[in-house]
Amino acid sequence: MAPIINGRLLFNQLPNGLPVPGKTTVYDASETIDLETAPLNGGILVKILVLSADIYIISRMRDSSVEGRSSPFLLNQPIDNYGVGLVLRSEHSSFKQGDHIYGMLPFQQYIVMPPATAERFTVLSNDAGIPWSAYVGVCGMPGQTAHHGWREFSKAKVGETVFVTSGAGPVGATVIQMAKAEGLKVIASAGSDEKVAFIKSLGADVAFNYKTEDTREILAREGPIDVYWDGVGGEALEAAIDAASVGARFIECGMISVFTGEPYHVKISFNIVTKELKISGFIVTSLHQAHLSHFYETFPKLVKEGKIKYKEDVTQGLERAGHAIVDVITGRNKGKSVILVGEE
Repeated sequence: MAPIINGRLLFNQLPNGLPVPGKTTVYDASETIDLETAPLNGGILVKILVLSADIYIISRMRDSSVEGRSSPFLLNQPIDNYGVGLVLRSEHSSFKQGDHIYGMLPFQQYIVMPPATAERFTVLSNDAGIPWSAYVGVCGMPGQTAHHGWREFSKAKVGETVFVTSGAGPVGATVIQMAKAEGLKVIASAGSDEKVAFIKSLGADVAFNYKTEDTREILAREGPIDVYWDGVGGEALEAAIDAASVGARFIECGMISVFTGEPYHVKISFNIVTKELKISGFIVTSLHQAHLSHFYETFPKLVKEGKIKYKEDVTQGLERAGHAIVDVITGRNKGKSVILVGEE
C-alpha cells in the first residue's frame, strides 16, 4: 500500500489572548504513513476517529517553562486531548484489530503507539451501542467529571437546592440531570437564550441567561443554595457564596472566567467562614480510582435508555479543529464539541 497523508494539527505559537486558528494552531499535511508496513515494535497502529474540544485546552497553550497541573503543548508538535481510536494493527497482547480505545490522543489521523503508551488506554466495550462520539462527552471525561464530583462531594439530600453554572455544557448538563434524579431543586445558568431552552429541557426548575439577568437577584429569589457546581468562578462564585445556606457544599471543577477576561477577585470571602462552607476543588483523574468503575457500569446504559440526555456540536475534520477549540473557549458551541477525524 502506498503511503497516505497523516494530517496533524500542530501547536505553532503561543497565543496572545484567544488562540487564532492558522497561527496558534496550524493544520499540517506534510507527514505520510504506510498503514500496512509502518513498524509497530510491539505496539499498535491506531486510526483516530473522534477527538474532544474542551475549554481547558487553552491552559496547555503556554510556555513550557510555566508550571501547571496539566502538561503544556510542545511547539511544532500535535496538540492532544481525549479521543476514541480504532486499532488497525496490533503486536500487543492487550489489543486486537478492531478494538476501540479511549484516552489522550494527538490531533492527527493515525498514530503508532509504543507498548508503554498503549497500556494507558481503555478498551471500550460499548455494549450499550451508543455513538463513539459520546465517549468523549457524556460517557467520557466531561461525564466522568460530573459523575465523580457529584458522587464524591455533593452530599445531596432530597429537597435541597443546587445552582449549576455553565448548565448547557457537557459537564453542567449532566449535573443538572443527576441532581433532578436525586430530587433536588435545580437553578442553572447559561450564556444564550438557546442554551437556556436546552437546560430547561433537561429539567432545570429555574434556568436563566446570566448575560441578560442578574445572578444575584435570581439566587436571592430562588435560594438559598445548598450545593454549588462551579465551572466559571469570578462573579458567579461570589454570588453563590452570598446566597449559600450554612454548610453548603461548593464543588469547583472549572474557572473559565480566568481564561476569558480579567480575573475577578471574590470580595465576600469571609462568608466562607461565617457560613461554614465546604469548598472542594478537584481534577477528575484524581477520583478515577474511587468512581470510574461505577461510571462505566452505569452511564452508557443510562445514555442508551435516554435517562441522561446530551447534545453535540460536531466539527468535520482536523482542518477545522482550531476553530472548534476557539468556539468552546468563547462559548459559541451548541453542545459538547466533538471533532470527527475519520470513519470506521
